[in-house]
Amino acid sequence: MAISDLRFPTDRTLVMGILNVTPDSFADGGRYNSIEAALHRGKRLLDEGADIVDVGGESTRPGSERISVDEELARVIPVIRALSELNAIISIDTTRAEVAIAAIEAGAKIVNDISAGLADPTMLKEVAARNVPYLAMHTRGNAKEMTSLATYKDIVAEVLNELAERVREILAAGISTKNLVLDPGIGFAKEAIHNWAILNALPQFEELGFPVLIGASRKRFLGELVDASDTDSREPATIALTAILAERRIWGVRVHDVKAHRDAIKVAGKFK
Repeated sequence: MAISDLRFPTDRTLVMGILNVTPDSFADGGRYNSIEAALHRGKRLLDEGADIVDVGGESTRPGSERISVDEELARVIPVIRALSELNAIISIDTTRAEVAIAAIEAGAKIVNDISAGLADPTMLKEVAARNVPYLAMHTRGNAKEMTSLATYKDIVAEVLNELAERVREILAAGISTKNLVLDPGIGFAKEAIHNWAILNALPQFEELGFPVLIGASRKRFLGELVDASDTDSREPATIALTAILAERRIWGVRVHDVKAHRDAIKVAGKFK
């Protein structure tokens, strides 16, 4: 199944709605940490116009602790199975091949791997064998290490080079060029100055030849800019960023509040 087979709109930026089935995610940890609450939230994301619902069962915020495979599966599989019955396009947000495989079997159509295959050496071949779209993000190290690894001499050049190396590995594993989306990893092993440099250099990332997804929703660098320490109060800044990204025709944004971002994209679409 290629990305084109999912029949996404091609005339606007896509919206991926975040569904964290976790107690400790940075922006909404614990709000949807039950199957019932997660299903209610997932249905709302769909009603608001999410093109993709991104289901994750393990927090990847800096400093977070890993959970067991069994715990991750228990959190996400019932939710994916139920939402897939609503014909939702679901991505599984995981770095583990075992979870990705189970999620695909439960109805997920996309694998969203923040490690781009580095966390699990079997991930790329398993995704290739199932011929599903693969979202590969740039980061350095794991959640415990990433903050200390946010050191760069030339952030744009280094992230481009590191992503290009991951692309070579991903394609060599058999994942089709038609199934690959890249994410420069805003906030992952990056400080605010790095995030802004990447956002200002997005055309260079698109020159790698693949669609680009941006996940900046409610992140700290936006809070620092607008003096908003509470994650919910960073939403207006996130919406403003989405409008700019949509005007520039970025492939997709990963966000918490779908309706507001769909509205921002509609407004941006009126500018030629």
